[in-house]
Amino acid sequence: MSTATAPTSTGQVLADLLPASRVRDAALVVGGAVLTGVAAQIAVPVPGSPVPVTGQTFAALLVGTSLGAGRGFLALALYAVAGVAGVPWFAEGGSGAGAVSFGYVLGLLLASAAVGALARRGADRSVLRTAGTMLLGEAIIYAVGVPYLAYAAGMSFSAAVAAGLTPFLIGDAVKAALAMGLLPTAWKLLDRR
Repeated sequence: MSTATAPTSTGQVLADLLPASRVRDAALVVGGAVLTGVAAQIAVPVPGSPVPVTGQTFAALLVGTSLGAGRGFLALALYAVAGVAGVPWFAEGGSGAGAVSFGYVLGLLLASAAVGALARRGADRSVLRTAGTMLLGEAIIYAVGVPYLAYAAGMSFSAAVAAGLTPFLIGDAVKAALAMGLLPTAWKLLDRR
């Protein structure tokens, strides 16, 4: 029987380990939006697709998982609203709601809330649970982004899947692997304090 106890418990996300205040929460929300906007600038064009591979999905899932459902959703809502209002921090310096890839931004909102809710239940504490959490988050992003792409670009659904999902699966696996290493490791390091 082990006598080691962990100072962190299910019901917390990483952000909850910081001293609580409204200033903290506001800073985390703004920081999450900025992180997502900066990560969106890491963009690699995909031949045959109007949607580039970006760091934005990784950032959004990391923000949701680290901040929890409420703060994660607010961070991504701020990212979306500021981008629609003209801040050029969508993929490749874009802004506005007119891009065919805007559905992915909407999917980020829902995904950040979903992965944040799962993280509060401990889904970011082990490699396997983190993998499942990231997979669910990516599925939510695609569930909104691909149909939006089909509609906005006038594509068939199968063409939208070919242009807006299939080319991204390897990159998403790499992003999930990064999260699978990063999040459980962060918890383990914090548990040693």
